[in-house]
Amino acid sequence: MANLAERITVDLEQCGGRPCIRHMRVGVTDILNLLAVALTPEQVILELPYVELDDVRAYIRFAS
Repeated sequence: MANLAERITVDLEQCGGRPCIRHMRVGVTDILNLLAVALTPEQVILELPYVELDDVRAYIRFAS
């Protein structure tokens, strides 16, 4: 799996400095909320096609 820093970025000028996916405006918490309501990682990437499976794995690792 890719380095967390390649998947999760923090920019004070974007999303209030919250951790996001690869400089996009999708927050780590957005993905974690989808997982919390019982979506599988595969369902998350179907719902958000610009999110990659390795992104979801990185978010889970980051949250732990």
